[in-house]
Amino acid sequence: MTDLTGVAGRAGDPGDVLRRVTTPTVPRPARAYAVWLVALAAYAVAVFHRASLGVAGVQAQERFDAGASAISLFLVLQLAVYAGMQVPVGVALDRFGSRGLILAGALTMAAGQAALALAGDVPTAVAARVLVGAGDAMTFVSVLRVVGFWFPGPTVPLVTQLTGILGQFGQIAAAYPLVALLCSTSWETTFLGAAAVSVLVAVLVVVALRDAPSGTVLVPPAGLAEVRRTLALTWREPGTRIGLYTHLVTQFSGTVFALLWGYPFLVVGQGLSPATAAGLLTLLVVVGIGVGPLLGRLCGRWPLRRSTLVFAILAATATAWTVVLLWPGPAPLPVLVLLVVVLGTNGPGSMIGFDYARTWNPAERLGSASGVVNVGGFAASLLTILAVGAVLDVLTPGASADYSLDAFRAAFAVQYVFWAVGLVGVLRHRRQLRARLAGDGVVLAPLVVAVGARLRGGSAYR
Repeated sequence: MTDLTGVAGRAGDPGDVLRRVTTPTVPRPARAYAVWLVALAAYAVAVFHRASLGVAGVQAQERFDAGASAISLFLVLQLAVYAGMQVPVGVALDRFGSRGLILAGALTMAAGQAALALAGDVPTAVAARVLVGAGDAMTFVSVLRVVGFWFPGPTVPLVTQLTGILGQFGQIAAAYPLVALLCSTSWETTFLGAAAVSVLVAVLVVVALRDAPSGTVLVPPAGLAEVRRTLALTWREPGTRIGLYTHLVTQFSGTVFALLWGYPFLVVGQGLSPATAAGLLTLLVVVGIGVGPLLGRLCGRWPLRRSTLVFAILAATATAWTVVLLWPGPAPLPVLVLLVVVLGTNGPGSMIGFDYARTWNPAERLGSASGVVNVGGFAASLLTILAVGAVLDVLTPGASADYSLDAFRAAFAVQYVFWAVGLVGVLRHRRQLRARLAGDGVVLAPLVVAVGARLRGGSAYR
């Protein structure tokens, strides 16, 4: 299987092609990593805020006198705000830069957590989580823009993967220190403390974060008309759209499993103990940590073969789910372990979508392109969460917590619709990019031939 992505320069130059504006000075590695660590800290804190209410679900029900359905609404609404803001945030990112957006995101999340700390009713708490979702939406794509400007092209995929992986330590901070603080102090103290963490990150961003190395010349959009033109160009670029469909097709299954429906499927549907189910969800995170750097290395070394990785992740995910859903009765533990291992590749695989956006768009459109890509997986995740819940409710009326295995099978079957949509999108836009490459005189050999050539030290592209 051939791939055509990653090339947008002169014919015969199929390397990494982030077409950024002139950068006269190359940043020192130490300086680049220092800036990245500040941006990474901001992203980890955003993940911390994202997960903070989930680990305090029981206390939230008691404080707001709300049922589980009302608390789950917080998650759905937060995802909706996050996905819905990606394109506006991307446009703002191209205009105001990463530093301004990360700072605004940190302060917005601080306001949201402070409001949640003082909230005494569900509407106020919902408004607080909207603020957290909005601030969260400003952060990740802004950090990716920092990576794109501060690191050389072949290094960017690896650093992007590391960003996604290390940022998840914010979720660990939510699961342990925040819960410990909540149990030992009070709701107000815990969430005001969370707000204070975001303020500290904002100060760090002001002091130490810079958008790009010294000497980088950027031309922001001049006005609203130019913003509209930039956004239209971003969307018309097939490299942006293949990134969106890549993010969609690789991310949503693992996200839905980890965020909401995996635990009840394992415990209620498959009959596992809570401890075993929790262990499997932990395994999913561990696999992602291990796979991410590998995918980053492969994308940097084989920039024209990224869609092969996408198809492999999609095929493995759909196959693993098919085996589990068709298994007569509860699946054996080794089969469920295999499913979780495969789902662990979904998060790292979705990062390939941002690499497409980076290599096919000029630097002045990098923010809007990343924002468009980020819509794919989160919109699909949100729709899948709602669809799975709707199917379960239809098949288990009046017994919301007593779902059968057959009900779970029917509910998780909705994933095939989104896999089909994503696959068609990737194939369609890959074909468009292939035609562009052919027009530039770049002809890609079949994958087997390319691998053989690389092993022999020759060209892997022709």
